[in-house]
Amino acid sequence: QVQLVESGGGLVQAGGSLRLSCAASGRIVSTYTMGWFRQAPGKAREFVGLISRPSGTTRYTESVKGRFTISRDNAKNTVFLQMNSLRPEDTAVYYCAADPGARGTSISTWYDYWGQGTQVTVSS
Repeated sequence: QVQLVESGGGLVQAGGSLRLSCAASGRIVSTYTMGWFRQAPGKAREFVGLISRPSGTTRYTESVKGRFTISRDNAKNTVFLQMNSLRPEDTAVYYCAADPGARGTSISTWYDYWGQGTQVTVSS
């Protein structure tokens, strides 16, 4: 059973940075598409970005391009989301997800495995 555990969330002022981590059980980060999603209060879950396999190509939603970066450490089975220049509208619970089909999709329903989420709050 695949397990994903996010960490690194917290409270930060606008313009600040946070680095989220997603630790996976098993050697999946290099073989699955790993995605990041977020859900703000009262809003639907939305795609943030992904890192595909095996190339490690990344893709981001428009609102975070140039500010967020996804990377992975295959040896540690961990995926990272580096978030810079944070804005109050980035406030949400952030989720890591894994797609064993490695489809490179932004559609959340294609992801079979999800972490429990980590709260990110950006104050103005």
